[in-house]
Amino acid sequence: MEERSVIGKSLPLAGHAGGRSAMTCAYRCGNACAHEAPNASDNPYFGDVLSRALSRRGFLKLGAAAVVVLYAGARPAEARRRSGLTFEPVPPNSLDEVVVPDGYDYEVVVRWGDPILPGAPEFDFENQTAEAQSEQFGYNCDYVAFFPLRGRDGGRALLVVNHEYTNTELMFRGFDPATGTSPEDPERIRVELMAHGISVVEVRRRRRGGYEMVRSRRYNRRITAMTPMRLTGPAAGHEWLRTEADPEGRTVLGCLNNCAGGLTPWGTYLSGEENYNQYFVNAGAVEDPEKRASYERYGFGATLPDFGYRGWERVEERFDLARHPNEGFRFGYVVEVDPFDPDSVPRKHTALGRVKHEGAETTLSRDGRAVSYMGDDERFEYVYKFVSSRKMARGSSRRAREHNLALLEEGTLYVARFSGDSPPQEIDGSGELPSDGAFDGTGEWVPLVSGEESFVPGMSAAEVLINTRLAADRVGATKMDRPEDIQRNPVNGRVYAALTNNTRRTAADEANPRTNNKHGHVLEISEEGDDPAATRFRWRVFLLCGDPDDPSTYFAGYDKDQVSPISSPDNLAFDERGNLWIATDSGGALGQNDGFFAVPVEGPERGYLRQFLTVPVGAEACGPRITPDQRTIFCAVQHPGEVDGASPDNPASRWPDGGQPRPSVVSVFKTGRGERRIGS
Repeated sequence: MEERSVIGKSLPLAGHAGGRSAMTCAYRCGNACAHEAPNASDNPYFGDVLSRALSRRGFLKLGAAAVVVLYAGARPAEARRRSGLTFEPVPPNSLDEVVVPDGYDYEVVVRWGDPILPGAPEFDFENQTAEAQSEQFGYNCDYVAFFPLRGRDGGRALLVVNHEYTNTELMFRGFDPATGTSPEDPERIRVELMAHGISVVEVRRRRRGGYEMVRSRRYNRRITAMTPMRLTGPAAGHEWLRTEADPEGRTVLGCLNNCAGGLTPWGTYLSGEENYNQYFVNAGAVEDPEKRASYERYGFGATLPDFGYRGWERVEERFDLARHPNEGFRFGYVVEVDPFDPDSVPRKHTALGRVKHEGAETTLSRDGRAVSYMGDDERFEYVYKFVSSRKMARGSSRRAREHNLALLEEGTLYVARFSGDSPPQEIDGSGELPSDGAFDGTGEWVPLVSGEESFVPGMSAAEVLINTRLAADRVGATKMDRPEDIQRNPVNGRVYAALTNNTRRTAADEANPRTNNKHGHVLEISEEGDDPAATRFRWRVFLLCGDPDDPSTYFAGYDKDQVSPISSPDNLAFDERGNLWIATDSGGALGQNDGFFAVPVEGPERGYLRQFLTVPVGAEACGPRITPDQRTIFCAVQHPGEVDGASPDNPASRWPDGGQPRPSVVSVFKTGRGERRIGS
């Protein structure tokens, strides 16, 4: 078995236990699951005994009524309300197509390579150039945001989409992944730099339903791995963020591996940098032992990336850490973009910490402060929350806008510690419910830093924000099963967290109750006083995903004979009734294509999960994004045809146009007369 090096460790390239193709693992995350988890801390899987006791005693002060609200399944007035979900579920399949329910249709809105800027050339697969790609829609679309331009109906709007990664083997002919070379070097590398980042495109509603792109001169924009960005917050200017090209440590070129994101209440777009470590080489050559240890904690390769070598340092030497040892610390942040101002400079907010950010969905606390929920998407990593110091300003004045654009520059960053309420012997890793009938308990948000004040012994505020994983290790945060999207339900006020999977878990705890957790689960969190700024909460497992015939699965107590099989929950969204929508990234772990699912969280249908759509062969379903008028749902179809052995000469998918597979965003809508809301 071949071995590669990660900071002095010789690690085998293992198989892919979750069922995902080796090609996807190589290009999206640098084969992260094939090596040891970077979290080597001795934190218990579950909070220590003292924190468990404290959080239990403290939560009793909330009174029994608080427990009843969370665990009765629905408030009395809500128990009679039905979900409004009436679509017939799409059956599991492996078709090379987007499959939607009867009575629905879809249209492709924008594809990889589509020209989005005025004057941009049409896409030519055989003759790609960096200049052309910088004006075209990027590769591997992921998070989708929708900003209406006029009124709530969204007849015209801005669609903002990030581009997580590039797959060189499918984008170009003749690429050799073993050497990182192809006939097009170095232009091929420049194309990939331009295919990363973010696209802003104007869209308009089509008469028959769905949306189409407008090549707008006013709004359309491409942000790439070469776009200047400004670092903000307490860590900006720190010596670890300074380079030869940026001696002040405040300006970075580009964003990398942008995965999920978030919308802010003041109308901006957030995007999380996730598996950025894989783009850099030679972390083992960094002389400073503290920096080298930090890179190890974040999974940087000692020489080459663990898998899927790109060779970017041959064109942009900043990706060689032997030459530029600080460059890797300038990635791993939440990026904020003002979609309404194409001349604005994107901001990387250090105050939200540096991890492998999945996203940063943002809401307001009871007193008007911004609250962002964040997952660090790797095995045994943590769940975070940021609460701004200042309140959001109301109104649309320029002064209010400038005030709000600085909200994420200062605040308190927390990490979650979970405690269970069942005897440890009842949590045996099988998924069997404990004697009280639920995997549940209490938790606390442990502060790491607030403004310039650090709560982590031996670390300054800037050090906490640059080395957030190390800080969370020190305060005893709870190791979770790959925390991905975390969002607050605007209807019932609870927070839902997608834990995608973790096949390396050998010891279960009540918040992660299955060993070899191949299919993942969803947590439901109720914060004290229904306030996003609260520091204590109750939680329970809402879903244990997988095949309903598997006894370890659980669908909030609903009859499993009626639900759809689901694996690896990833992105989350809510419709106006508060139903939870889930996008999956299973890589075929259940032998079926990924897709969207909808499930009520209240009333008699709580836990009744149904599949709404499936994506083509080899693809991942990203989004979902439901328009404010509830008439359209967007799906970003990422990496169609990303199957082992596929190539431009032997494509595994022909979606969407019958030629080479092209990652694309589609809009799904209901046809015919009558109720037009999605899901009805």
